[in-house]
Amino acid sequence: MNSHENQKQKKKIDIASLIAPSFDEVFFDSEAHRHTFYMLAGGRGSAKSSFVGGIRIPVSLLENPDIHAVVLRKVGNTIKNSVLPQIVWGLERLGILNRFRVKLSPPEITYKKTGQKILFFGLDDPAKVKSIKLPFGYVGLVWLEELDQFSGMEEIRNVLQSLLRGGPSYQVFGTYNPPRSRNNWVNEEILVDDPDRLVHHSTYLSVPEEWLGPQFIAEAEKLKSRNEMAYRHEYLGEVTGTGGSVFENVEDMAMSDDMVQRFDRLYHGLDFGFSMDPLAFVSLHYDAKHEDIYIFDEIYQQKLTNSLASEMIQKRAGSDRIIADSAEPKSIQEMRNLGLHVAGCKKGRDSVEHGIKWLQDRAHIYIDKRRAPNTYREFVTYEYEKNRQGQFISAYPDADNHSIDATRYAMDDVMRRPTMRTLNRKDLGL
Repeated sequence: MNSHENQKQKKKIDIASLIAPSFDEVFFDSEAHRHTFYMLAGGRGSAKSSFVGGIRIPVSLLENPDIHAVVLRKVGNTIKNSVLPQIVWGLERLGILNRFRVKLSPPEITYKKTGQKILFFGLDDPAKVKSIKLPFGYVGLVWLEELDQFSGMEEIRNVLQSLLRGGPSYQVFGTYNPPRSRNNWVNEEILVDDPDRLVHHSTYLSVPEEWLGPQFIAEAEKLKSRNEMAYRHEYLGEVTGTGGSVFENVEDMAMSDDMVQRFDRLYHGLDFGFSMDPLAFVSLHYDAKHEDIYIFDEIYQQKLTNSLASEMIQKRAGSDRIIADSAEPKSIQEMRNLGLHVAGCKKGRDSVEHGIKWLQDRAHIYIDKRRAPNTYREFVTYEYEKNRQGQFISAYPDADNHSIDATRYAMDDVMRRPTMRTLNRKDLGL
């Protein structure tokens, strides 16, 4: 396709009307190949992913018939519900979906006219990335979605060395919501001066309101009024934490017997354990109006049999519903036989990450450290994992988190209630 045909194609598709104004600079910069690496940070609804997946990748393939694109996620099973539908949405908006063939297993999109590929991989199976076989040409564009989920620049450099070979030039786009911790590797990385890298930050405030809809705006303003720190992180993409702490919203609160007796929205969670790990049970009250959690009781003990644990829990929860770790169906059934109203939580893709982020977004997590000392200790000392360079990464260690897990289970039904803030970005095309 020559230069005249390229311009004709762009005009026909009317690309400009599909790009959020804040990304004009990035689009023209990438068109001119002024940089190789683009790190696009932004909050919810900022249109960063729709720009890369919906515009930049399809247009690059139309402009350059020798290149292919590779899209990477840290975990492969997230592809079908995130980046794949994002690119399909973009092709629909551009009016060219009929020119492409979409395959779901393994995920792959092919430009019918030229045979160019958009390939999708998770780095949990790095062997597939290293064994890519292209029918012609070379990988000219790489998109790393949820960049902060990767383990650091060493992991990214290793995979790019496998992908970017044989071509005269290429471009790499990383899109991400900045992690809360200032010491997260990606927040540290953007401070490094690199003349071949463009760092860009966007928010929903720079996106046309009609793209987002009134409900999205209303939910953003609602969170701003209730929990400004969570709003600044989630919607403005600001780095709001000073270190590696996962929970910045925890406060100690002395809760009197009278206060506890007035709690009327009670929830109970149970994480099983025995020899090495303790059984952890928590009781809490949730104020949905103000999005505050009050944790006022716990059981935290090793080598508890199910019968003894059931007796202890019965005294605290009575006939209330208890949500437990569904990975222990035998223990759940035994406790039911002993008279507890216990059920397993609903686990699914990214359920741990979703649950922790939901807890992070609450206005406050109040814990009485006299009534629940182990729960308080876990919440205030829980930190993100570190990579080999000692930098924090956006991953949660599966250690010393028993009461945290019990709290997630307790709130399982509540956090699954649909709200605008829990919609996947693909539902908005952003």
